[in-house]
Amino acid sequence: MQALCELNYSRFLRMLPDCDTESLAYRFCVADQFSYCITIDDAARYTTTVTVEQECNGTPAYLKPTMSVRLYHDARMAEVITSQNTGAFAPSYDYPNNKMRQRNEKLMINIFLAEWLQFCLKNKPRVSVPV
Repeated sequence: MQALCELNYSRFLRMLPDCDTESLAYRFCVADQFSYCITIDDAARYTTTVTVEQECNGTPAYLKPTMSVRLYHDARMAEVITSQNTGAFAPSYDYPNNKMRQRNEKLMINIFLAEWLQFCLKNKPRVSVPV
């Protein structure tokens, strides 16, 4: 999990030219089909919290990937703290549980972030404009 979070952090730094300015947002386009917005919600000395949202016209909100990610600058790690408005994730869950979460759901959502960032970097995102 730590290695994955370190990898996600390095990928974020390659995508965001300035990740320590609060209330800054970037719109990216990938492969002329996908656009997404990364908004810096909170910036402090050692942490930055960003919201990552895919923007698709005509697609219902529940089908668009949305997540909050915390960047830990001192540890050089990035971790998904919420996804699809589900709240914070526990390190692991007993199964079955009331919310029917998988045992390793926190790991799985961080793997999704890693794959998504890798896709974006591979397809050379273009910054439309800082919003």
